[in-house]
Amino acid sequence: MNFNEKLIELRKSKHLSQEELGHELGVSRQTISKWESGQSYPDFQRLVLLSDYYGLSLDELVRDLDVQDVREKNMSAEQLSSIYNDVGFAKKCIKWWIIIVGVAVGIVLLLILYFVINTIFVW
Repeated sequence: MNFNEKLIELRKSKHLSQEELGHELGVSRQTISKWESGQSYPDFQRLVLLSDYYGLSLDELVRDLDVQDVREKNMSAEQLSSIYNDVGFAKKCIKWWIIIVGVAVGIVLLLILYFVINTIFVW
């Protein structure tokens, strides 16, 4: 039995919906759906919560798990995490750039206003 099939069987044995199990584990229904469809795997913390919830050892829970498949899916998750971090950094840089440019434009406008006022009152 595959890991995802085992998760489905365990959840159904307790007559839980994906949403109810997700609530118990602190994840969304969509996350449970991805685990059960084999699109992703739980992280270690969630595996421990799952094993405690179902009263199984970690070995019983993950036995027959395709380790290479987990590695490949974790690599994708790491790549996504890296992309999100890069996007977050870019947003911060853009925010500071906008602030600096805004302050510079404000100073230039104040200087122009100062010279216009001086020119008007000097004449």
